[in-house]
Amino acid sequence: MWRRSSPTHDVIPGQTRDDIEFFEAFEEVTMTSINLPNPDRSINPYQLTGEPIPFVRHKATDFSRIAYAAAHVVADPLANNDPWLTPAIDWDTTLRFRHRLWDLGLGVAEAMDTAQRGMGLTWTDAQELIRRAQGEARTRDDALIAYGAGTDHLAPGPEVTIDQIIAAYEEQVGFVEKEGGRVILMASRALAAAAKSPDDYARVYGHILSQVKQPVIMHWLGEMFDPALEGYWGQADHNAAMNVCLDVISANADKVDGIKISLLSAEKEIAMRRRLPPTVKMYTGDDFNYAELIAGDDQGYSHALLGIFDAIAPAASAGLAALGRGNNNEFFDLLEPTVPLSRHIFAAPTRFYKTGVVFLAYLNGLQDHFQMIGGQQSARSVQHLAELFRLADKARVLSDPDLAVSRMKAVLNVNSVLA
Repeated sequence: MWRRSSPTHDVIPGQTRDDIEFFEAFEEVTMTSINLPNPDRSINPYQLTGEPIPFVRHKATDFSRIAYAAAHVVADPLANNDPWLTPAIDWDTTLRFRHRLWDLGLGVAEAMDTAQRGMGLTWTDAQELIRRAQGEARTRDDALIAYGAGTDHLAPGPEVTIDQIIAAYEEQVGFVEKEGGRVILMASRALAAAAKSPDDYARVYGHILSQVKQPVIMHWLGEMFDPALEGYWGQADHNAAMNVCLDVISANADKVDGIKISLLSAEKEIAMRRRLPPTVKMYTGDDFNYAELIAGDDQGYSHALLGIFDAIAPAASAGLAALGRGNNNEFFDLLEPTVPLSRHIFAAPTRFYKTGVVFLAYLNGLQDHFQMIGGQQSARSVQHLAELFRLADKARVLSDPDLAVSRMKAVLNVNSVLA
C-alpha cells in the first residue's frame, strides 16, 4: 500500500503553500510489496493496496444486532509437550484476545469449535478455558460471553446409549452454569452416532432444555464443519432435519434464546428464520453469506455468532456500528470485501478453517507465532496461506501491513519459499 514518510523536502523560492503541501504529502512514498507463490508454482511480487480498517472501540449497545465472535485459543510454542497429544495454551495471550473483542463491542462465544473443540482442545482444557474466561468477564461490565457445552468427553460408539448422552450433556451444562455462565448447546457427535430416529433428538434436547437455568443458544453444526455430524436431527436431508429442529425449539421455546445454524446456505437459514417462534432469535453461523443475512430483509434478519468475526473483528465492529446508525451502504462497504476472504478461510475441508483464523491473528500481531494446539497450523498449504494474505489485504483487515509482510515472509522462508 502507499505509505507516507516524514517530509524532507526543502522549500524552493517561489513555491506556493499548495506546492509545499503537495510535495510533503507524497514525498518519499514507497509501495509495500512481497513475493508470493501462485498456483502455477511461479513467484511474483504482490503489492499491498488495502488501507487498514482502524481499531475503534464500541459498545454492544452501538449495534442493532447481537454479535458474538467465536474465539480461538493461542498455543504455547515453548511448552515441552507433544502438540498432537497434549495441548499447551498461552493463557495470557488467549485471554487478552477476549478483551480485544469486548473492546470492539463483540461478544465472545467461548470454547466452541473455533477454539478447536474436538480438534485439539479436550473437555478438560475447555473447563479451564471456561473458568478463566468467566473470571475475566467478571472484571468488566460490558463482557457479553457464552460457553459451548456438549458431549465431547463421551467418545461416540455403538455401545453408547441415549441415557449416557443425556448425562454427558448434563455434566457440561452443569459446569457452565456452576461457573455462572450462559450455555451454547453444541451438537453432539455421540448423539449423531447413537440416535435411531428423530425421536431420540427430541428426547435428549427436551430433557436438557427442561433443566437449564436460563435460555440457551442452540447450535446446529453442519457436516461440512464436522463430518461426524452428518444426518443430524435424524435426517439426511437438511430441510427434513430443519423440521425436526423446529419442533424441538417450538416445544421448548421458553428455554431457547436462539439458534445458530452453520450450513453455509443463506436460503436454508432464511427459510428457518422465518419459521422460528417470535421469541427465538436466529444467529447466523454462515461464514459464506453473513453480510446479507445480518442486514436482513423485509421479513427479518439474523444476529451473528461467527468464527470469521475472530479474524476480522475491527471490520465486523465497524460494520455493525454503521448498521446501528442506519447506514446500510457503509455496512456493506465494510463487510462485503471480507466475504471472499471468509469463503477462502472456510473452503473445504471446512473444518480446517481454524488454521486461517489463527494465521490472521499472527499476521496482525495478536500472537507472536504461528503454532496451534494439535499441530493444526499444518492443515493448510502455503498456497492457501498466500491467497489468504492477498484477500486479507483487499478486505483491509491487515492492521499493520509492514508487520504482516514481515511475518508472511517468515512463514514462506520456513517453507523454503523465497519471499
